[in-house]
Amino acid sequence: MKVVFMGTPDFSVPTLEKIVEAGHEVVGVVTQPDKAKGRGKNMAFPPVKEKALEYGLKVYQPRRAREPEFVEEMKALKPDVMVVVAFGQILPKAILDIPFYGCINVHASLLPKYRGAAPIQWAVVSGEKVSGVTTMQMDVGLDTGDMLLKAEVALDADETGGSLHDKLSVIGGDLLIQTLEGLEKGTLTPEKQDDSQTGEYARMLDKALGQIDFSKSAEEIERLIRGLNPWPSAYTHYQGKTMKLWRAEVVPGGDGKPGQIVEVDKKGFIVQTGEKALRVIELQMEGKKRMDAGAFLRGAQMLPGDFLE
Repeated sequence: MKVVFMGTPDFSVPTLEKIVEAGHEVVGVVTQPDKAKGRGKNMAFPPVKEKALEYGLKVYQPRRAREPEFVEEMKALKPDVMVVVAFGQILPKAILDIPFYGCINVHASLLPKYRGAAPIQWAVVSGEKVSGVTTMQMDVGLDTGDMLLKAEVALDADETGGSLHDKLSVIGGDLLIQTLEGLEKGTLTPEKQDDSQTGEYARMLDKALGQIDFSKSAEEIERLIRGLNPWPSAYTHYQGKTMKLWRAEVVPGGDGKPGQIVEVDKKGFIVQTGEKALRVIELQMEGKKRMDAGAFLRGAQMLPGDFLE
């Protein structure tokens, strides 16, 4: 097949690799424009661009996918199919109508659940036991097209947003290859999504989402910590400084108020929540490296009765 691949972040790279390894002809790779990163504000390539250049593939970086010039460039490539994996822009109908087999999206959830920008993290935060990947025939809606194939994966008890991201990125590549084979052979049966089963929209993540509300249950907070690891991270404040929480476990609660430290020992500390409590295992203070809670306490004056704000 002649393929145009559209993707941007790390999650997209394994699918591009699988397409090349399977022997498909990648006639173009479309990704977001380069961005300034770091303190020096040096321009950095998106991960998909880096991989495409390793393969010697032609790269396109439109500011807007609906620009007439870009649409004409895509038409000139005459692709059989366009594969879209976390590209980062909404595609207009003019693009969707170009390939013979349409535009196929690799979405990191078991649709119709978790439509939206951050399905991986929200699956962890929401306490799902199973997640997965869906390949979908794209339409003008947001993650509303007909479903083609699905692959499931069980979440581990200590699953983080980062670990699930890595699992689904690999599964997504394999599922996409199966989908392309099915399209060529005509063996796929598209399935319409049941809108009544959509559930909560997996809205985009931001740093504000990570601020911990200790009036919530320990289970909810522990899932938030895992779901937002490694980004944007769950955080609180101690003695006026930001404290990121990277790992914690749910334990029986005490008599303290939400956010109050109820126990301190050599290994760590326990903070009361609205229901039960959390033993903090790994944290990171503002301007410092990640460390286990015991190491933090060796250099801190935390006492029972103190509060995380």
